Amino acid sequence: SAAPVGGAELLFDGVKKHQVTLPCQPEPWDIRNLLKWIKQNMLKERPELFLQGESVRPGILVLINEADWELMGELDYKLQDQDNVLFISTLHGG
Repeated sequence: SAAPVGGAELLFDGVKKHQVTLPCQPEPWDIRNLLKWIKQNMLKERPELFLQGESVRPGILVLINEADWELMGELDYKLQDQDNVLFISTLHGG
């Protein structure tokens, strides 16, 4: 039987894991630019459920290589090749 889908996966057409190759640009990619790219290229609908301003909404936990992004500089964290960025919705419908 299919597992229920909830949280952030709904925003990405039910796909939980994406392997993405970001286009080359003169400046290193940081999380701020990654979120803009995700909004333009991957969020199929209702981006406001994922993003607020230029950051993620409150209630979405961001892990970079399994560490809390608050320890990594949040939006200013410079992405490295093969980084694993995980978005976890901590909000549950009630």
